[in-house]
Amino acid sequence: QVQLVESGGGLVQSGGSLRLSCAASGRTLSPYTMAWFRQAPGKEREFVAAIRWSDDNTYYADSVKGRFTISRDNAKNTVYLQMNSLNPKVTAVYYCAAGYYNGSPRIGDYNYWGQGTQVTVSS
Repeated sequence: QVQLVESGGGLVQSGGSLRLSCAASGRTLSPYTMAWFRQAPGKEREFVAAIRWSDDNTYYADSVKGRFTISRDNAKNTVYLQMNSLNPKVTAVYYCAAGYYNGSPRIGDYNYWGQGTQVTVSS
C-alpha cells in the first residue's frame, strides 16, 4: 500500500503561482510513476503531469507545458507540482496518484490516490 497526502492548495489571484506537495508513505516509490490529475466542477478528472521515480523522466499534458513543473525529493518521498502563470481555468481539485505505467495519462493505470487539494484561481 502507498499512502498519498496532498497539500499546498489554496486561493491565488490570476497570474500567481502555487506549489503543491504530495507526501508518500508505505512503500518504496522506485517502481512507480507519480502523477498529478485535476478535476474541475462538472468535469472529468484529467491528467496534468507525471514523473517516473526511477529516473526522473517527466510527462505533461499539453495544456500545462511550460507553466507547470513536476519534480520529486527522494529523501522526503515527496512529489511537487510547481504551477506558474495561473488562470481561473485551472481551478480544480488536484489529486496525486501512484501507478506502475510510465507516464500514463489514464486514470485506470494508477493504483493509489490522495484525497485531493483544492486550487482556486480568482480573476
